[in-house]
Amino acid sequence: MLRTQLPGIRSSTYRTFSILSTLKQNASSSSPAKPKSNKQPSLTQIDQFENLSDAQIAYLDRVIRVDQAGELGANYIYQGQQFILSEKYPHLRPILRHMWLQEVHHHNTFNELQIRKRVRPSLLTPLWKVGAIAMGAGTALISPRAAMACTEAVETVIGRHYNEQLRCLTNQFQLAKVNEKGETGMSPEVKDIVEKIRQFRDDELEHLDTAIENDSKLAVPYKVITEGVKTVCRIAVWTAERI
Repeated sequence: MLRTQLPGIRSSTYRTFSILSTLKQNASSSSPAKPKSNKQPSLTQIDQFENLSDAQIAYLDRVIRVDQAGELGANYIYQGQQFILSEKYPHLRPILRHMWLQEVHHHNTFNELQIRKRVRPSLLTPLWKVGAIAMGAGTALISPRAAMACTEAVETVIGRHYNEQLRCLTNQFQLAKVNEKGETGMSPEVKDIVEKIRQFRDDELEHLDTAIENDSKLAVPYKVITEGVKTVCRIAVWTAERI
C-alpha cells in the first residue's frame, strides 16, 4: 500500500501553534464558569477542568466540536458514494464500506466526547449533512475516479487539520502539575484525546492512499474536483470551529 507523505503530517516534532492566545482573550471576556456539581468528579475530570486554563478548555471545546462535525461530514460523504457506486461497481463496495465504517467509529468517538464534556455542537450540523451527502453522491455520479478524487482532497485537508491540532496539544498542554503527586506533563484526559486524533489522522491518510491506488489522479477534471473540494472543506472546518 502507498504511504502518501504530506508535508508536516507525520513529523515527530511539532511547531508552536498560537491559537490559544486568541482563545485566552475570548475566554477572559466570556460568561462566568458553570457552578461545580456536588458530585465527586473523576480524576480525569479534575485533571482537565482544575489544571487547564480557560483558553485551553476553550480550545479543547473547539477541537471536539469541529472534529465531531468533520467526522459526521465524512460519514455522509461515504454514504453518498456507496449509494451511487456500490451496485454498478461491486469491486468498490468493500473498499467504500471499510472507509465508511472507520468514519462511523471516528464520529461515534467524538460524539461521545461531545456529550460527556457538554460541548455545544455546530449549529450548522444539518447543513453539513446535506452538503456532505451531496458532495459524495455528486462526485460519484461523475465517475468512480471523481469520487476517489473527492476522497483524496477531503483526506488531504483533514490530515493537515488533525496535524495542526496535534501541534497545539503537544506544545501548549504540558502542565506543571497533573495530579496530587505533583507529576508534570500532559493530563490523562488530554493525552487520550491526542492518541485518538493521532490514530484517526493515520486512518484518514490510509483513505488518501486508497483513493490514489484507485486512480483518483486520473479523474476528469481532476484539478477542478480536488481544488473545489479542498476549498469547501477548509471553509467548513473554519466555520464549524466557530459556529
